[in-house]
Amino acid sequence: MKRRKLIQNLGLASAGVILSSCKNENPLVLEKESVRRLGNINHSVCRWCYFDLSIEELADAAKDLKMKSVELLDPEEWDAVLDRGLDVALSNGSKLGITNGFNDPKNHEQLKQDYFDLIKKAADKGIDQIICFSGNRNGISDQEGLENCAQGLKDILAFAERQSITITMELLNSKVDHFDYQCDHTAWGVALVEKIGSPNFKLLYDIYHMQVMEGDVIATIEKNKAYISHFHTGGVPGRNEINQSQELNYPAIMNALKKIEFKGYVAQEFIPTRKDVIASLREGVNICDV
Repeated sequence: MKRRKLIQNLGLASAGVILSSCKNENPLVLEKESVRRLGNINHSVCRWCYFDLSIEELADAAKDLKMKSVELLDPEEWDAVLDRGLDVALSNGSKLGITNGFNDPKNHEQLKQDYFDLIKKAADKGIDQIICFSGNRNGISDQEGLENCAQGLKDILAFAERQSITITMELLNSKVDHFDYQCDHTAWGVALVEKIGSPNFKLLYDIYHMQVMEGDVIATIEKNKAYISHFHTGGVPGRNEINQSQELNYPAIMNALKKIEFKGYVAQEFIPTRKDVIASLREGVNICDV
């Protein structure tokens, strides 16, 4: 047999062996098993961006992608995630939501009831972080808002400390998405953390929102690392995928988190534009896995 023909035949034979050995394998399983994470970033995903999926479907997808958490869940959703060996890195807070927060004393009694109940339930499930919001200004000055938030959180944080729960206030932009929201700059949030003085009160630094409001993301994170317990992602502009279609350099931001030895969670909170939303999630996690 001529040399060229022999090589061709050997090649075909090798291909046949490979195909034979793989024909009974599930390609999806093989893809799942090939996912590896570097371990420098703890990956989470926000539930509300994937409401077309059931909580079970999203949790399964997160597990397949070797993520560690699904978050921003109500108590009735916790078990679907916890039972799959995942964390709930951050629970939803009071039903009063984003606009009616701690900066207005008229909300304090309801917020106290809601957070005491949530803290008890979260502690029983091993969930150690619950989100909260300043609320909209509605004419309340920044200084008055600080005073009101500190007063409204005082008793809640005393209870949270005993239960080893962190209450985390999110920084949101008031320019595009949450007009009139008070905790819209890192400096205001830091001032509140310092005023309260509790190790169980921190900030959620939303990278998308703070890029919209103030920019200078990496330097701000490095300067204020002691005040931040959690991060969210999102593309700017548009709050969509965090790939080359937008202006932020997420690998550089994640490397900055690695540099400061951040040990908390980074949650994908962009709104997918693809029909295959899990493909977008996979891409986002891969980009952030540095």
